[in-house]
Amino acid sequence: MSEDKELKKIKAPAYIRDCIEILTGPEDADKYEATMDSLERLIRRNAAAAQEVSVELTKVLLHLEEKSYITGFVGLRQSALVALTVTDPISVSHFLTTEFYSLNYSLRQRMDMLDVLAVAAQELSQPVTPKPERLLSPKQPGIQLLSGDNPYPSNWRQVVEERIKSKTRRFAKGPSRAELPSAPNKFGPVAGHFFFPLLQNFDRSLTTFDLLGDDHMVLGRLAHTLSILMYFAVNTGVAAVMGKALLEFVWTLRFHTDAYVRQGLLSSVSSTLLSVPAARLLEDMSEELLETQAWLADVAERDPDGDCRSLALQNLLLMENLKKKLETVPFE
Repeated sequence: MSEDKELKKIKAPAYIRDCIEILTGPEDADKYEATMDSLERLIRRNAAAAQEVSVELTKVLLHLEEKSYITGFVGLRQSALVALTVTDPISVSHFLTTEFYSLNYSLRQRMDMLDVLAVAAQELSQPVTPKPERLLSPKQPGIQLLSGDNPYPSNWRQVVEERIKSKTRRFAKGPSRAELPSAPNKFGPVAGHFFFPLLQNFDRSLTTFDLLGDDHMVLGRLAHTLSILMYFAVNTGVAAVMGKALLEFVWTLRFHTDAYVRQGLLSSVSSTLLSVPAARLLEDMSEELLETQAWLADVAERDPDGDCRSLALQNLLLMENLKKKLETVPFE
């Protein structure tokens, strides 16, 4: 029997606690590979067991260095982290959002945390399919994996743009039912746990981490992540509160010099306009919307970045159509 066949005979762990022991013990390449290959499946099949160790395993995976001998390691690790977050959303999101602003993490680890929250929010928001087609792309200005294989090939920004087009077409032709399914959004009850802690300390400088200084790439990623969380909070009770807080975040950073950050802020405006009911927008955020509209007009005319100008124009169009909707659709 060849050596390759012998390697294939290594049994995958049967229990999640066994996975933790292997990943925290002396490094054994074959055991590591078998564990990473089976970890997401174990988490999803044994939700109760996963919840018992969800935070512990999340910490282990975040600190696990990339293993070049494991094919698709980055994707396997992220899939396992997403499975943990979906299985135990409150505990894991609390851990991730707290650790995001803690000391002793690299920029890569902090961006991994944001990626996991965004992809988990997407999965939780789906009304039917438990494991949906991924919408997030490492090649787009939204969520970006830093290295490794690309398990999420679809274009996040394209998804938002399609929904913007759908909204503007629908407003032009009158009300339509052909938008989103009305099934319960499982992300709704936990959306605040994902979202609000990320807004709390962005302007606080740590010894090894300064979002408003040198680490503007992470700030840009944070802005895009908040936009994604806002987008998937559509049809949830907390959407209006999230939208108001997000517009305040955008207003604080609107003059940032980095184009990637400004793109994230403009995407956040889009997500707010798409996810918060029009009546709530004009009732609860009329002042913020007026200020934002003036800023958008300036960006559309003067911003040196073409993507920023395009996003600003999209948002201005959305605002105009939201006003038309309120003028033409009677309230019950």
